[in-house]
Amino acid sequence: MTIDRCYCYEQTFAALKAVAEDTGADSIGELQAHVTFGENCQLCHPYARRMLETGQTVFHEVIEEDGDAD
Repeated sequence: MTIDRCYCYEQTFAALKAVAEDTGADSIGELQAHVTFGENCQLCHPYARRMLETGQTVFHEVIEEDGDAD
């Protein structure tokens, strides 16, 4: 399994990373101020958080989190 995007909005984590780098966004909320993603099912939020923390943009494991930290 390869997870590389917000499927609801078809935004790749690589594209989101570029926006974060360009704008200095370092949280889901700050990134959403610049690009639309993660507003429906929010299953991409744990991956977007990991992307913001580590720079990783392609995932091969399911990441689950309790609650929404942003």
